Amino acid sequence: MESTSTFPQQEQDIWDHLDEESSSIVSDSESSVSGTTGEHQQQKQDSNSFLVTLREGDVVHDLLKTRFLGGLGLISTKTEILAIHRNACSDVVSQARLQSFHVYAEAVSKIRGGNSNVKYAWYGSYGENDVRDILSNGFSHAHGHSLCLSPDDSPLQSVKNCVAGRNGVKHLILCRVILGRTEIVQSDTKQCYPSCEDYDSGVDNISAPNKYMIWSSRMNTHVWPAYVISFRVSSFKGVEVSEDEHVRPPTSPWMPFPILISVLSKVLPSLDIALICKFHKAKKEGKISRHELIQKVRQIAGDKLLISVIKSYRAKVLAPREATGCNLLNYSVLALVGIESWFDFEDQINRSWCSKAFGTQA
Repeated sequence: MESTSTFPQQEQDIWDHLDEESSSIVSDSESSVSGTTGEHQQQKQDSNSFLVTLREGDVVHDLLKTRFLGGLGLISTKTEILAIHRNACSDVVSQARLQSFHVYAEAVSKIRGGNSNVKYAWYGSYGENDVRDILSNGFSHAHGHSLCLSPDDSPLQSVKNCVAGRNGVKHLILCRVILGRTEIVQSDTKQCYPSCEDYDSGVDNISAPNKYMIWSSRMNTHVWPAYVISFRVSSFKGVEVSEDEHVRPPTSPWMPFPILISVLSKVLPSLDIALICKFHKAKKEGKISRHELIQKVRQIAGDKLLISVIKSYRAKVLAPREATGCNLLNYSVLALVGIESWFDFEDQINRSWCSKAFGTQA
């Protein structure tokens, strides 16, 4: 009988193999407690002890490489994979987290009629230190009210969310995620838990999600960081042009970035402001693109707050013009035009506010 799967058999084989790998790791972690050593513990382990290197030619390495590049579209030819690692799960705490993940998956399965809805998903890290912190301590609240991940067949958004480190190297984490029953959640939401007990996680679209959202209270029980892909993208040029070609340049003054940070600092936690300054600095140093910075700011602050802040600022700046009959732009397009466009002018203004307030360069 032919398979009735809705996706190609090769794709099914990839995730079946990774599932077998995960089960093997669980068995190894359980064996290590009793003093036996599993096959995976015999692989070469990196000096930081959190990662095991997967070599070229290794089945899992090649499957992940194929899957990752296959989901990048136009930039796949501009992407160089530098290394692929597996979570070593080498200490008792890491082993406990992995076993806890499987316990929660079983619990969700019982609650949701036998379907825990476990998926693979990509997470764009803030850099090498972020990866190390996640593997050693789990996800922290520095990641916001919810953890945003991309479906396994669409890594591009998470790639853009990655913050580049030295020499432009980025690190993407492939996670196993317990989605359970999903509900639609807006991208700028401040929601930090399910709307009711009927749901376990959030998505932007039920039938064809581009984003998975795991609430902060569940990000260390419903997400398991399994693999890390280190890579470098030479250019996002083709992608950015296709995404931004519909955006017109602004025809009136826009909010200077330091002023935006000053206003946001009155309503956002200091940790969020520090992150915004960090990403702004990374953009100035050429480590991330303008588009990546914008997406990071939108992810941290939310479009609703940004639109309100920009609208208030512009109303004050353009008040004299209104008196002479000059109307403000339609603010319903700020999420598409305004938030993208004010960065075009930031090189023309004094950006010392970040440095004075947080000890970082603007």
